[in-house]
Amino acid sequence: MRFLIDADLPRATAGLLERYGHTPVDVRDIGMSSAKDPEIASYALANELILVTGDGGFGNMQDYPPSDYHGFVVLRAPRNATAHLILQILESFLKEGSLVGQLSGRLAIVEPGRIRLRGR
Repeated sequence: MRFLIDADLPRATAGLLERYGHTPVDVRDIGMSSAKDPEIASYALANELILVTGDGGFGNMQDYPPSDYHGFVVLRAPRNATAHLILQILESFLKEGSLVGQLSGRLAIVEPGRIRLRGR
């Protein structure tokens, strides 16, 4: 699968996604590090990418209906979370291959010890 990494996630997110066989695109590498949420969502849609982010705004299904997109993964970490913890949270989701395969048109909310799939 192909993922768009939002600027609020650690740079090492790309390597983690690659280790699980996915193709990452980081907004910081395509000149979108300061892009607004609607621009990022539009880019993800136009390029058939699943957005992975720590921005809870993308979890608002009224503003970003998952069925209109290729999928969203919203990571919920404590405010003072280290990069290591954020990557652990993402990895807990990536280890659930069957859930990852169900992302198209859906929203995954991933937090320590809990994964919720919404949409469709």
